[in-house]
Amino acid sequence: MDSWIFWLILAAALGVAEIFTLTAALGLLGAAALLTAAVAAIGLPTGVQLAVFILSAVSSLMVLRPIAQRHISQPPSQRFGVSALVGKSAYVTREVTGREGRVRIGGEEWSARAYDETLVIPPGTTVDVIEIEGATALVYPRE
Repeated sequence: MDSWIFWLILAAALGVAEIFTLTAALGLLGAAALLTAAVAAIGLPTGVQLAVFILSAVSSLMVLRPIAQRHISQPPSQRFGVSALVGKSAYVTREVTGREGRVRIGGEEWSARAYDETLVIPPGTTVDVIEIEGATALVYPRE
């Protein structure tokens, strides 16, 4: 079997494997194998083919893969609106029970209920917002 066919089969196998892994590494190795297949088709000896494969694989993995990884990775999703209030601290302005109450969250007054319905949270207590249900904050006291 001609060596360029071997390199072509290797490039195809690495390309298919890249489809399943999505790491960009196997695809770059497949591109290096494709370049080596072209070198082998010209008729250069096996030592030159290996050198071309190693140099192109290492250089592409060190240069192109970090660039590809930056474009693949997504920034953490930002929370907007009322979902951004979950996890914030609040100040109890009117006693909070399992049924009613008022808290101040970031300068705004919200209706509130205790996350644990058996709790009664007195005014002046700092609480954490656990969940938002409609226009009501479910809160739990800080310890």
